[in-house]
Amino acid sequence: MDKSRVSKNKAIFLDRDGTINEEMGYINHADRFKVFDFVPESIRIFKSLGFKVIIVTNQSGVARGYFSESLLKEIHHNFLETMERQGAAPDDIYYCPHHPSEGNPPYRQECDCRKPKPGMVLSAAEKWHLDLSNSFLVGDRYKDILFAKKLGIGAALVMTGYGQGEFTYQRKEWAYIPDFIGENLLDIAKQIEQFLSKRASVDKKV
Repeated sequence: MDKSRVSKNKAIFLDRDGTINEEMGYINHADRFKVFDFVPESIRIFKSLGFKVIIVTNQSGVARGYFSESLLKEIHHNFLETMERQGAAPDDIYYCPHHPSEGNPPYRQECDCRKPKPGMVLSAAEKWHLDLSNSFLVGDRYKDILFAKKLGIGAALVMTGYGQGEFTYQRKEWAYIPDFIGENLLDIAKQIEQFLSKRASVDKKV
């Protein structure tokens, strides 16, 4: 098959901690994984706009020995089941359990998947045939914005998690301004919906 003829999908990449669930440091017990109430509606909006919804998250707590990879998988499995019951299941979850200097092999390693390295996004792009130029990444840290910019992805910052603090005290030092800034993930979903609606109207006029 001619790969150039394969239709391209677009994606919303979501950071995990502080974006879809409460920021609690290293989540070493399933009960500490508390999803924000607005997440299901947010994901439903993204899906209605034709986006794949893909979580990309660094989880170096595995390498550091704070929790096991099996616990991490259990948390993600339970999350996906809960979201599916609400018609809002993400399409995929990518996580990096590594750290370059902490823990023991195989988790202590210089990998290509730990953000801001592009491994997780590039793997998702290949699997899901993604057009990154029409995709967005949402996170609560400025490093998420840098990560998105390096990959040519639209960048959105939420005020949940670390977002409010970084925006208030560090934005004067930022080299890039996010394409969208919102109170939370639902706010960002509505902003992107409005943006795409306006763009479609302009395209029709042209």
